[in-house]
Amino acid sequence: MSFFRNQFANVVEWQEFRDDMIFYKWSNREIKKGSKLIIRPGQDAIFFNNGKIEGVFRDEGEYDIESQIIPFLSTLKGFRFGFNSGMRVEVLFVNTKEFIEKWGTKNAINIPTLGLPGGMPIRANGTFHFKVNDYVALIDQIAGVREQYVVEDVKIRITSILDQLLMKWISREGKDMFNLQSNSFEISKGIQEDLDMQMIKSGITITGFNVMSFSYPKEIQDMINKNASHGMVGNVDRYQQISLTDGMASGKMSGGGAASDMAGMMMGMNIAGKMLNQMNQQSQDQPASSQNAQSPSQPNAGEQKRPNFCPNCGTKTGEGNFCSNCGHKLV
Repeated sequence: MSFFRNQFANVVEWQEFRDDMIFYKWSNREIKKGSKLIIRPGQDAIFFNNGKIEGVFRDEGEYDIESQIIPFLSTLKGFRFGFNSGMRVEVLFVNTKEFIEKWGTKNAINIPTLGLPGGMPIRANGTFHFKVNDYVALIDQIAGVREQYVVEDVKIRITSILDQLLMKWISREGKDMFNLQSNSFEISKGIQEDLDMQMIKSGITITGFNVMSFSYPKEIQDMINKNASHGMVGNVDRYQQISLTDGMASGKMSGGGAASDMAGMMMGMNIAGKMLNQMNQQSQDQPASSQNAQSPSQPNAGEQKRPNFCPNCGTKTGEGNFCSNCGHKLV
């Protein structure tokens, strides 16, 4: 009798395990009397029959199915192995780790931008994290019809809708198209929430999503770099300090190298700027000094002084041009 028992016995385990495999289904075989279940670290074993979960086993180790597994199955507790009969049940092994995968846009995404009829062509890349969290949904949506599921399958599903989500969250609330990196956290958070709503229906949750960098066409990137350099030149003293420091550090100050030429140019710009500031200051001060030079108490050239007493009758004069007593012209 023991000969037949060993002949029919089998081992239920995850065969040909791969790190990028999300689940593996042991199916279409009978579990015989004396069979063993092997659960390795980072695996859960799910017994299900006709799409219904019978039991979930999470602790790693080796188990006798007849004595240690069947008593815990929901509807198969009373099952008894016969001499030549086995138990028809499927076992799904699930990789419980959190998967981390890189992503990148295959083609540039044209983001609607004011002044650019065709939109701003932008590329992006980063990482996303996910794991299995709902075994019922996983079996109902995927494992019921597939023998295995790998990371690439999830990546294909995510990248198929990623362009639309990037466009949605980049365009939202008028973000600065030339400085998207400053909004990467908000964009990443929004995309993660939308992706999670899509994938959770299949029993998978998106635990993280990150935009590492945005990239622009070369012409636009050159324009951004040029604008940044102009902003730096606006602080002449700072730019001169950096140029001189770089020149001394590179040892090119003594020769006719680029650092020396740049330092000379910046020193000339600095002197010219100071001269312009002085000229502007003098032109601003000139009207004030001209006004101060002419005192209100001094009469203009050609203007005669009005006498205090009428030369004709001796009456004290007032503000008028003629004497109030005799009518003599005073001025």
